[in-house]
Amino acid sequence: MKKVGIWLRVSTDDQAKGDSPEHHQKKAEMYAEVKSWEVVEIYHLEGVSGKSVMKHPEAQRMLADVKRGHITGLIFSKLARLARNTKELLDFAEYFHTYKADLVSLYESIDTSSPAGRFFYTLISAMAQWEREEISTRVAASVPIRAKLGKPLGGAAPYGYKWNDKKLEIDDKEAPIRKMMYELFLKLKRKTTVINTLNEQGYRTRKGAKFTKNTLTRLLRDPIAKGMRRMNYTQSTGEGKKWIEKPQDEWVFQKAPAIISEEVWDETQKLLDEQMSTFKRRTNGKVKPFTKVTHCACGGKFHYQTPTSKYVCKKCNNKIKDEDLDVIFHEQLTEYVISEDSLKEHLSDSNQKIYEKKKALSAIQSKIKELEIEINNLVQLHKEGEIPTKGFGELYNPIYEQLNQQRDTIPKLEGEIQALEQLQTSSEYMFDEARSVYKKWTTYSIDEKREIVNTITESIIVGEEDITINLLYLTPPNALLHETHSNGVHNHKDS
Repeated sequence: MKKVGIWLRVSTDDQAKGDSPEHHQKKAEMYAEVKSWEVVEIYHLEGVSGKSVMKHPEAQRMLADVKRGHITGLIFSKLARLARNTKELLDFAEYFHTYKADLVSLYESIDTSSPAGRFFYTLISAMAQWEREEISTRVAASVPIRAKLGKPLGGAAPYGYKWNDKKLEIDDKEAPIRKMMYELFLKLKRKTTVINTLNEQGYRTRKGAKFTKNTLTRLLRDPIAKGMRRMNYTQSTGEGKKWIEKPQDEWVFQKAPAIISEEVWDETQKLLDEQMSTFKRRTNGKVKPFTKVTHCACGGKFHYQTPTSKYVCKKCNNKIKDEDLDVIFHEQLTEYVISEDSLKEHLSDSNQKIYEKKKALSAIQSKIKELEIEINNLVQLHKEGEIPTKGFGELYNPIYEQLNQQRDTIPKLEGEIQALEQLQTSSEYMFDEARSVYKKWTTYSIDEKREIVNTITESIIVGEEDITINLLYLTPPNALLHETHSNGVHNHKDS
């Protein structure tokens, strides 16, 4: 069962108008109940300003719960109640996306646990990327100019070098180790052997860690070792510490003290290029569409074997051909192609249920107005002396109790209606997507198939005799409001 939290931040003005935190909590709880989610935490920020909430103790507690997996979703009344500050909203969304948690805004009907709702993350990512690029553009504009003028751009000195009065100089302790890397690589021809040799001899990075293949490759590729310091050649992707190279015509070079000769540099780059070419040929085509989601019934993981074109479980040697799994997956999608009439029937039933809930809500709201009028009349009669104090309570209390009961019912009904409408929207969206995928499946590339499979598939369990395919949100029409995924079971026997 999905575990979620409820975020309660109601302004003092809203509370004064009768929009209480309890009202929002009941609505969110009913939404979670319809979704079969378990509410495990309530985060209280009543009366807290929306200008900045990220550092509030309750916000920090919520973020910590997301990070440790205690909750995998957060329900709140509207986006403005999560964060009115646009920057914080982007930060919240990116944080939840990073830890694979969902955001549910009842007012805007955003539920990122559904495929349709995940479009919200796409929009947020675009906004965040635009903001980063705006800042990056302003900062980056000055970098090439400063580099060409020979001014320092900041940052740590490369391995083998040190800063002295804002100038790079060779570090007498690290430079010999960096030179040794080139000599060992040209002699041994293998990166793994080189790093093992360095680590076994007690050499470490500047931070005291053991050398890795990635570190070695980066140092061997850096032209500063031959006396050419490269600047303005990378930019952040905004994804943690991931950086990518800029186009080469934007790079700027400055002279620096050399650690190796031009000949050693050229020979090293030639060998690296040859190895990279071989590596690309060897790994090409090995990342298949079903690798990530396919598991063996014994609990082991499947590994794709190129020579046999099969997924093989190393634990029990269970196996299935790639082409067979492709056909079976395609066949599973037919259930959603041929169920047009069933889908229409279900949507009609779903609309009727939503209509009935809304009708009940409207009736309760009308009843509340009647009760409020009745209470006001009683109070007025009491003030005018028509009803004695002794008998007033006997008339007032039952009506007041009924009024509160009716008021308590409203947020529950509202939450139920919003959840049913969201489920219906996701249902229509995914049925449409499934039909489209089925029709075009044979025309997709391996990369396209892999992206589709990872998006709509929870898991594929391969047994000795059958295969169970669990497709996210693609529930049979008659079970849409009761299930979160459907299972397609196919007979299977590998030859």
